[in-house]
Amino acid sequence: MGNKKNDIILEGIITGDKIILSDFYKQSTRYVRRYIIQNSGCEQDVEDIVQDALILIYQKLTKDTLELNCSIYTYFYGVCKNIWRNRLRRKKKITLGEAFITENNECFDDSIIDDIEKNEQEHLYRKYFLKLNDSNKKLLNHYFEGKSMREIANLMGYSEGYVRKKKFEAKKRLLEIIEQNSSYFELKACE
Repeated sequence: MGNKKNDIILEGIITGDKIILSDFYKQSTRYVRRYIIQNSGCEQDVEDIVQDALILIYQKLTKDTLELNCSIYTYFYGVCKNIWRNRLRRKKKITLGEAFITENNECFDDSIIDDIEKNEQEHLYRKYFLKLNDSNKKLLNHYFEGKSMREIANLMGYSEGYVRKKKFEAKKRLLEIIEQNSSYFELKACE
């Protein structure tokens, strides 16, 4: 990282320091806002993109995979631009062939685009997971936590066979809900 100001901001992101986060948000969001508004976006889009970019940076920091060769502000702006371009591309508002460009190309490794797309998929999953009934959510949460069918059966008071059947039905229902959404087909088109 090298830069003392970058280090302070990155530490603030990791620890959730409200003062540092607030200052970083104020200083970096105005440029992101201008870019998104000038490129077919609205205020809600700005808030979504900024939050997604912060989450992505936080995840990279906690996994120790963030390689920063520039200012955190430049990096953040580039991540926001790439997320926004990715969404626009899926909405067919800009050409599919447009490259992902930053002010300082050496700031990014190739995996950032993969991380952005993975984040978009997780966001879509979480959004529609909440539409499942409580029983299905509880069962799938246990399953995604890595619990065995026997453990889930004991926790929920069902037989193992019943849990297997309900898990299959819950996953099927979740996929049906997701596939009914146009965002699903936009994500599939990007693959």
